Amino acid sequence: MASSQLFDRPVLTEEPGASTGGRAARRKARARRARKSSLPARYLGYVGYFVGAGLISGAVVHHPLDPARYTRIAVYGILVFLAATVLNELVLAHHRPGLPRMLVVIGASLLLSFGIGMLSGGLQHFDDFPARGAVLVPLGITVSFVAYVIKDADTPWQRIFSLVGLAVFLAAAVSFVGLRQVAASMDEPSEGSGHSHGNADEPGQDTHGTDEAPPTTGAQAPSSSPPADSGTSPKPGHDDGHSH
Repeated sequence: MASSQLFDRPVLTEEPGASTGGRAARRKARARRARKSSLPARYLGYVGYFVGAGLISGAVVHHPLDPARYTRIAVYGILVFLAATVLNELVLAHHRPGLPRMLVVIGASLLLSFGIGMLSGGLQHFDDFPARGAVLVPLGITVSFVAYVIKDADTPWQRIFSLVGLAVFLAAAVSFVGLRQVAASMDEPSEGSGHSHGNADEPGQDTHGTDEAPPTTGAQAPSSSPPADSGTSPKPGHDDGHSH
C-alpha cells in the first residue's frame, strides 16, 4: 500500500488549472517580449500609415494635372498603406484573425486609406482646387468613417447607421454645402479682378493720348519744312542763272 501510494503521488502533483494558467502566462510574457523587441517593426508600421495616406492624398487631388504620373503615385501609396496594415494587424497583432476577417481588414484598410487621402488632400490643396476640394473633403469624411467601422473588430457594422453615423453624415453634408459656397466666393474675386484691371484702362488712355499727339506735331513739321526748302533752293539757282 505504501509503495503504490508513493508511485501515485507524482502523477497528482500537476493540476490542470495551474498548467493552463502557466501556459497562458507564458504566452502573454512572450507576447510582451515580442512587442518590446519589435520597435523597428512597430515604427515602420506606424510611419507606413501616414506615408501611404500622404501619397494617396496628393495623387487624388493632383490627378487631373497628370493622370499617368499621379496614378502611379496612388498605386505606391496603396501598396505602402497595405504593407503597414499587414504589419500592424497581422504580424504584430496578439490574435491573428482568420482568412475571411483578414480579407475584410485589408479591404477596409484600403478604403480607409482613400478616405483619409481625400480628406487630407482636399484640406491641404483647397486653395489650389476649391471646387474639387469641396467634394473631396465631405466624401473623405464619409468614406473614412464607414471604412473604420468595418475595419474595427470590436464595432459591429450596424453602427454605421447609428446616431454617431448620422452625425458624421450630417457633418459631411454641412461641409459640402459650406465648402461649395466658399469655393464659389473664391472664384468670384478671381474673375472680377480679371475683368476689372485698372492698369488695363490706364495704358489705353496713355496710348490714346500719345497717338493723338504725334499726328499733330508730325503734320505741322512736314507742312512747315517743305515750303521753307522749296522757297530757298530755287531762288538762289534762278538768281545765279539770270545774273550770269
